[in-house]
Amino acid sequence: MKFRHGTFSYLPDFTDEEIGAQVAYALSQGWPVSVEHTDDPHPRNVYWEMWGLPMFDLAEPDGVLAQIDECRATHPGRYVRVQAYDASLGRQSTALSFLVQRPAQEPGFVLERQEGSDRTQRYAVRPYATNRPAGARYEGG
Repeated sequence: MKFRHGTFSYLPDFTDEEIGAQVAYALSQGWPVSVEHTDDPHPRNVYWEMWGLPMFDLAEPDGVLAQIDECRATHPGRYVRVQAYDASLGRQSTALSFLVQRPAQEPGFVLERQEGSDRTQRYAVRPYATNRPAGARYEGG
């Protein structure tokens, strides 16, 4: 199962050149960019670990691409994403988010059904990766 997350989730994985083009677009819009990583890709896990600080006032994507490469090298078995933020509406909101790395093996999710009172059915999604402790969820992570 391939984890789908972010703006371009149903496209093939980006090459480094395509990542650079997307980062250049975000910077041309005046959006600060950050690099984040996680080993818990649950769809509701929106707070990933930041790699460094958000990068403000950049004109060229080279600084962001260097941070992406460092994060990939340090965490080869984790999900890595790029986020671009737009503060033009008076609040910080995500304008662009896409994956730049995924683990070689993605174990997927389990759908758990819970029965409640009055025959109500509730469902929960849990990633198989969380069966293992943090830091050991993916090979080489």
